[in-house]
Amino acid sequence: MFSYASVPAPSRLYWRAQLLGWLLYAIFNLALFIGFGQFTRDSVLITVVIVLPLLALTHGLRYHIKANGWERLAPLPLLSRLLLINLLLSVVSQLIIWALIIWLVRPVGDGQPHGWGQFIGYALNVNFVLWLWEGFYFGWHYLRSYKQAEVDKWKLAAAVREAEMRTLKAQINPHFMFNGLNNIRALVMEDPSRARQMITHLSDLLRYSIQLNSTEQVPLARELEIVEHYLELEAVQLEERLAYSLDVDKVALPTLIPPMTLQLLVENAIKHGIAPRPDGGAITLTARANLGTQLLYITVRNTGHYAPKPGHEGVGLRNAQERLHLLYGKHVQLVIGNDPVVPATVLAELRLPLTPHTQSPPTEPSFTSTSSTLPFPTA
Repeated sequence: MFSYASVPAPSRLYWRAQLLGWLLYAIFNLALFIGFGQFTRDSVLITVVIVLPLLALTHGLRYHIKANGWERLAPLPLLSRLLLINLLLSVVSQLIIWALIIWLVRPVGDGQPHGWGQFIGYALNVNFVLWLWEGFYFGWHYLRSYKQAEVDKWKLAAAVREAEMRTLKAQINPHFMFNGLNNIRALVMEDPSRARQMITHLSDLLRYSIQLNSTEQVPLARELEIVEHYLELEAVQLEERLAYSLDVDKVALPTLIPPMTLQLLVENAIKHGIAPRPDGGAITLTARANLGTQLLYITVRNTGHYAPKPGHEGVGLRNAQERLHLLYGKHVQLVIGNDPVVPATVLAELRLPLTPHTQSPPTEPSFTSTSSTLPFPTA
């Protein structure tokens, strides 16, 4: 829920529609006075004191709608809230209008408001007008949201197509491939069993990287499998210089994320943090699901120091940020920097909405452990 102070100022189009709508309503009221032969100075003043409070109340209603996120509600909860707020505003508007008419306009004769029947009748009239106002307001909002969703959909599709080859090159680069194959070749004679395991890791990693071209999101469990494959392959190259641990909430495993997102963060951690250090280092990946805020929090910590060069950000990281933004908008956050608590440690933080995977479970094995800690691999 947002605060009223954080609600953005209305656009010029809003003010034009608001002023035009209430001007037409004022003209309609004056036309009624003329039609009944009651067009006088008092009728003009009464129309003004009717329209101005309604304009102010509907403008306040806009702030209330936006501050409480009613534009994102399903139809039934929205209608129930509008029903209550319209009843309240109908009564409040009549109290204000009648007070202005009695104490400010002071019409003579039949122009004076009187009786509960008249009060209820005018309140019902205002209630009907409020429903019309809200119909135009939400209709315009939904139309604009639909158009924006279509634009974002096409932008996302274009970004995915454009990034397909660059993503493959950035994530599964030839240098990694050659190193992996050479390391596996060295293991064939020394440790055939482990060599077979490494071939399995490499095969699954390559298959996943090819399949991601037609997939926007995958379950977190599947992405973690790929991260483990990648870490196992890197452990062959770095040996005792690499230690890593995975600590993941079980409830977070079905959450959908863009493929290769975590693999990219882990790869950057090894490439820029662990590999350049003679003593190596450690990588810690954690994933926590907050059911209260409906957000998934992922952190990747690695030994090292973050010192980016302006204009030299990685292609893979830029692609990941763009895809995350197009998929989740303002609800996603990806930040990389030096850990403010742990010295000589780089911290990558990813926050995105919990979007459970509701399709049938995959036939391939899935990551199921809630906490998986792996010690220094042995050579």
